[in-house]
Amino acid sequence: MFLPKSTRHLLTLTLVLSVSAPGFALARAPWTAQTSDPNALGWMQGSPPPPDKIIRFADGSYQSFPQWRWSVCHFQQLMPTKPVSRGMGAPRPLVKSEQTDIETIRFTPTGATEPMTFIEAFDRNFTDGIIILHEGRIVYERYAGCLSDQNRHAAMSVTKSLIGLLAEILIAEGTLDENRRVDSYVPELAASAFGDATVRQVLDMTTGLQFSEDYADPTADVWRHAMAGNPLPKPSDYAGPRSYYEYLVTVRRGGAHGVAFGYKTVNTDTMGWILNRVTGRPVSDLLAERIWSRIGADLEASFTVDSIGTPFAGGGFNAGLRDLARVGQLLLDKGVVDGNRVVPEAAVTSIQRGGNQSAFAKAGYSQLAGWSYRSMWWATHNKNGAFMARGVYGQSLYVDPAARAVIARFASHPEAGNAANDPTTLPLYQAIADHLLGSAR
Repeated sequence: MFLPKSTRHLLTLTLVLSVSAPGFALARAPWTAQTSDPNALGWMQGSPPPPDKIIRFADGSYQSFPQWRWSVCHFQQLMPTKPVSRGMGAPRPLVKSEQTDIETIRFTPTGATEPMTFIEAFDRNFTDGIIILHEGRIVYERYAGCLSDQNRHAAMSVTKSLIGLLAEILIAEGTLDENRRVDSYVPELAASAFGDATVRQVLDMTTGLQFSEDYADPTADVWRHAMAGNPLPKPSDYAGPRSYYEYLVTVRRGGAHGVAFGYKTVNTDTMGWILNRVTGRPVSDLLAERIWSRIGADLEASFTVDSIGTPFAGGGFNAGLRDLARVGQLLLDKGVVDGNRVVPEAAVTSIQRGGNQSAFAKAGYSQLAGWSYRSMWWATHNKNGAFMARGVYGQSLYVDPAARAVIARFASHPEAGNAANDPTTLPLYQAIADHLLGSAR
């Protein structure tokens, strides 16, 4: 694939926020959580900030490390966004019942021989904030870097799971048929790889697509997808797609549908198009109406958008950490908030049971052996039946039904791929669940 020089230059400035390819790194400098702290480094402080402290989307500085640790909390300053209203009601209080001994939890990371403490893991994963709910109460909450309980953070591919939840709601209500072909909802996709796929295959990412998310390859399809969604003006010699919708119609088949799991962001963008077509509402408005305005959220959320205002369904969501935890509690409580049904129980049950483990195994995630993927949620199939939403740089929403626990975390790890933090994250979450189970006895 040949791209004009000016196009290649803009591509290098564009980052798809939902990348999940293991091992991709923004920086390999020996930064620590302390030395990369955005407040200590003084990014964007002053009126105006000194030239060497300015961060911009247009020149790509926002995605460099350690600037990234500031960017993840400030996408509304960096690029166009569309709001997700929290509604007009008062926030729903989250009762605190703190367990400070959580900081004393020790666990052994995967592949390691020496144990690690909770606080060591907090710093090792460049955590910007973590909140733990047990039986709906906050038992632990800690912030660092750019984040506090008063502002938002990029959720990355956790966004996908929210789109999957919306789809499951519509399936449970009979508005969306998971067995229908995509082109029956979006005729514009008839000639694309998605046309003869079913809604369920898109939701579970078992579509056979000719699409590479290899971020180390500057000619990979993912960069053309990123270029299409970039809201900046295109170079004069650019002749490619100029929106997410325009890009999706160009995706071609790369295998049979329904055979193997393959994590590809364009599936979620396609699901966003389907949801918009079925409901007549962009996913930002649909999420506000069906979820955000009904969970007692503290903060309005937002989606980044492309040049025509299309919300980035694959990874453009920004929200407060407490509100993300509220979504986890909503699922833990089978779709009920304060006795009011918000999500059909069938939708939660569908997500929680997970997907086809055999199809998932073909993707080769060595650290996620035995897992599966359904409706854009990751199912662990562990002894507790835990399932989670995952996003690059360490974003997590972990729901453990057995421990009656929710763990929500925002982070700004130097490496995008979760392979960099999973050896620490996954055993830590299990250790937290075990601790809470023990304290409840």
